[in-house]
Amino acid sequence: MKDFRDLKVWEKAHALVLECYEATKPFPREEIFGLVSQIRRAAAAVPANIAEGCGKNSDAELARHARLSMGSGSELSYYLILAHDLGYMPHARRDERQDALSEVRGMLTSLERVSATAAERSSPGTKLHRKSLIAEPLDRSQADG
Repeated sequence: MKDFRDLKVWEKAHALVLECYEATKPFPREEIFGLVSQIRRAAAAVPANIAEGCGKNSDAELARHARLSMGSGSELSYYLILAHDLGYMPHARRDERQDALSEVRGMLTSLERVSATAAERSSPGTKLHRKSLIAEPLDRSQADG
């Protein structure tokens, strides 16, 4: 499998983590173990899942971890909205993070699709369902036979 550091999506996701760490520095002290921690954890989970998926040496696993990264990205998107609504993050700063996150999520969608397709091709007779990413026989009668 490819070194995760060679993936543009990982680079952009890592840059987003660094931006989120910087953006949360001025948050109130009482949020250190609350919203600051949640934003940083969700942001870091995006590139971490990409790295883990690359380390599994399987297209199916990379596709699965890309989907996990997408979920963490959705969680981060909500926390950015909440931080803005609580008055901790200016509108422009939130929008910059949301724009960067949207770009990463688009790249993750492509990574998931390409990886899932490669996994399906390498295992003829199976269909990798993109929702669960579990390989199942195309014809259920073959499985019962």
